[in-house]
Amino acid sequence: VQLQASGGGLVQAGGSLRLSCAASGRIFSSAVVGWFRQAPGKEREFVAAIRWGSGVRYYADSVRGRFTISRSSAENVAYLQMNSLNSDDAAVYYCATGSEYGTTPKAYKKWGQGTLVTVSS
Repeated sequence: VQLQASGGGLVQAGGSLRLSCAASGRIFSSAVVGWFRQAPGKEREFVAAIRWGSGVRYYADSVRGRFTISRSSAENVAYLQMNSLNSDDAAVYYCATGSEYGTTPKAYKKWGQGTLVTVSS
């Protein structure tokens, strides 16, 4: 399965964006799809994840209440709705899939290319 992230762009502080992560094939119900982000000079950090089969969601404290992860099982697409964006959210966002939930990049085996989110003040 190949992953393709899209939807990044330039947004004003306080604005919203929706990222998409499209899989080239079926995502199995046992899989977990996660979103990570990486700002310049910083390590890649966990943002959110969803268990594909059950839909159980996980969030980093920094985005809880502002971001929502969701999925379309029929279309094999995961989404990240991002609201109330601020400068700390500016980063390259990556989606990834793995067989186990985790908040570190090593828990995920397949990665998409990143999509850049820029937040202007």
